[in-house]
Amino acid sequence: MLSPRMLQGLEPPPPPLVLALGGQRSGKSAWAERRTLATRLAPIYVATAEPRDDEMDARIQLHQARRGPAWALVEEPLALDEVVAEWSRPDRVLLIDCLTLWLSNLMGVEADVTAATDALAQRLEARQGPVVLVSNEVGSGVVPMHALARRFVDEAGRLHQRVAALATEVVLVTAGCPHWLKSQPFDD
Repeated sequence: MLSPRMLQGLEPPPPPLVLALGGQRSGKSAWAERRTLATRLAPIYVATAEPRDDEMDARIQLHQARRGPAWALVEEPLALDEVVAEWSRPDRVLLIDCLTLWLSNLMGVEADVTAATDALAQRLEARQGPVVLVSNEVGSGVVPMHALARRFVDEAGRLHQRVAALATEVVLVTAGCPHWLKSQPFDD
C-alpha cells in the first residue's frame, strides 16, 4: 500500500512483491521467471524443493535447464525468512519457488506454520529488493477427504491471503496466461 508520503514523492515506494499463483503445470513458474528477468536485476532462484524421489528430481532438472546459468541458486526448504533477510538487495531480485512446497516441508517437520508465516511476512515487508513468489493454488477443488490434506489446503489459503495482502502484484496463471488479481504500478 502506498503511504501519503509516497504519493507526495517524499518517500520511494517499496520494491515490487509479486505473488504468482496457479495450478500444477499452469505455467506459473515460467511466467514468474520471465517476470523476474524483466526487472533487469541479478536473478536469484530460491528453491524450496528437495529431490526426494526420481519424479521430483526430474522436475527440478527441468526447472534448472529452463533457467540456465545466469541465475544464482539458493536452496532452502524451511527458513525462507532468513533467505529474504540475507539475500534481498536493491540490485537483485529473488524468485522463491514455491510456497506450497515450503508449507509441505514445514508440515513435514511439524513446525509452527503460523509462526513461520509471520516471520516470512515480516521479512517480506522489510525487503530491500524485488521478490517474486510462486505458489500452487490448491483451494479451488473439492474439500479433501483426509484431515492432513484439509489442513494443508487451509494453511495454504491462509498463507496466500497473508502474502497477497503484502504484494504489489498478484497474478493467477492458467494455461500459461497471466490474469492480474492485484496490481500496483511501479518501475522495473
